[in-house]
Amino acid sequence: ALLSFTDVTLCTTTVPNMLRIFWFNLKKIDFNACLAQMFFVHMLTGMESGVLMLMALDRYVAICYPLRYSTILTNAVIAKAGLVTFLRGVMLVIPFTFLTKRLPYCRGNVISHTYCDHMSVAKASCGNFKINAIYGLVVALLIGMFDICCISMSYTMILRAVMSLSSSDARYKAFSTCTSHICAIVITYVPAFFTFFTHRFGGHNVPHHIHIIVANLYLLLPPTMN
Repeated sequence: ALLSFTDVTLCTTTVPNMLRIFWFNLKKIDFNACLAQMFFVHMLTGMESGVLMLMALDRYVAICYPLRYSTILTNAVIAKAGLVTFLRGVMLVIPFTFLTKRLPYCRGNVISHTYCDHMSVAKASCGNFKINAIYGLVVALLIGMFDICCISMSYTMILRAVMSLSSSDARYKAFSTCTSHICAIVITYVPAFFTFFTHRFGGHNVPHHIHIIVANLYLLLPPTMN
């Protein structure tokens, strides 16, 4: 339910604007609306990463402590974990809007994106956006790397627990419960990391249209597949 809520809200903030561009050639957006969209896009993608991390912990408890699952992961615990994930995204992404709004914009007001991405908007300014780039890197590491470390630790312990099972049917059943979650992780993080690293380190080596296509897939593919 948390993942569905995050995905539906994320698509609601981006898809209508994309359709306006492609169907009606309406490419204008108010600057404050652009900042609001930027906040929701990055906050919700951060929340999606957090929910995937919580799902990995859920799989760990379900496989390693099946008899205690309902007592460990109560509705109250899940609600609190979801709230913490939401607040983490809000607190870390709010500075994006202030850092971007303080920049002077004298080169023009065109960004080559179907939605307002933090670095795309910052690069449209004629000021020094180095702080934006550094803070964006810090946030990506705080959210992405932390979540990936938790997911990796969960699946390492799951793998150890599964391999210790004597029955091959039990091992197959345990692995099958994780398959859909692993697919969700792959389709979320692969385009996310491609978009993030090409924006900061390899933007000149990747054709621009490829970068835009992957950036759109990064927002649309995971919710669709989930």
